[in-house]
Amino acid sequence: MRRALAVLAAVPLILFAAACGSDNSASTGASSAPGAGAGASGFKVTGNVGAKPTVAFPSGSPATTSSYSVVQPGTGGGVKAGDRVIVNLTVYNWDGKGNAAQGSSYDTKQPETIAVNEQIPRVLQEGFTKVKHGGRLLAVLANDSAAQQQATAPAEPTKVFVFDVVGTAPTPLKAATGKDTGQSLKGVKVESPGGEKAPTLSTKTKDKPSDKLVVKTLIEGTGAKVQPGQTLTVNYTGKIWGTDKQFDSSWERGQPAEFPLGNVIKGWQQGLAGVPVGSRVVMSIPPDMGYGDQEQQGIPAKSTLVFVVDVLAAY
Repeated sequence: MRRALAVLAAVPLILFAAACGSDNSASTGASSAPGAGAGASGFKVTGNVGAKPTVAFPSGSPATTSSYSVVQPGTGGGVKAGDRVIVNLTVYNWDGKGNAAQGSSYDTKQPETIAVNEQIPRVLQEGFTKVKHGGRLLAVLANDSAAQQQATAPAEPTKVFVFDVVGTAPTPLKAATGKDTGQSLKGVKVESPGGEKAPTLSTKTKDKPSDKLVVKTLIEGTGAKVQPGQTLTVNYTGKIWGTDKQFDSSWERGQPAEFPLGNVIKGWQQGLAGVPVGSRVVMSIPPDMGYGDQEQQGIPAKSTLVFVVDVLAAY
């Protein structure tokens, strides 16, 4: 499914406007972009928004032009350019034969967050703004921009996405903000320069790490407390206890990380649950709550991990 999602950012697409039908089938709207194909108009999507849809494909060959169609417009708040929409999605390969499903967030129970910006296909930039929260959008993503792709890149199968718009993700904070608690973690140094600058983490120490999870709040935020089933947006730096060896940093990449809390190592799951949004914490994670006996890229087996983390959003 992650490979299918990559198509969203890889293929510039042509817009095809559409309207919803009373029978929940995707139907052609009153207007369309010049040169747009009618691929989306031939589908019938059944089932209620909020549950995994059933999709009936049109006969014939897959469309070669991308398009979208509004299945249900929704009745909640609108979606505008720049929003980060939370969606449940189901994706299919449209090959004109089996049209096999490639995955669904209804199966994984983990909605996806998509930024409505120039990084996604134009057809989706437009399509998402035509539905509201609680709405359903069908999009056909074809290889109609092959000339803009690298000649060596293999053509992707035409894909069909059904998006159910759950809501809009909150705008993340730029950095931790709140009260300096004065707490510290023995053997670890964290220097906070203030503002949006990244803190400096040092783990060079002769002190032995705890065999238990240790979490210290350096800055206590004023937001809602993180819940175990939420998706988080964070900035972080990770080092290995005792060596000061850094193996990862979202601050250095210049982009916060976003992930369901249930998808990360146990130390993060337990260490960040209950932390108020806006907080900065430092965590010492023993091997059995990290990667255990498994060597990871840049992380030896049985390593105690140390992270400094800014919790920027949770939803």
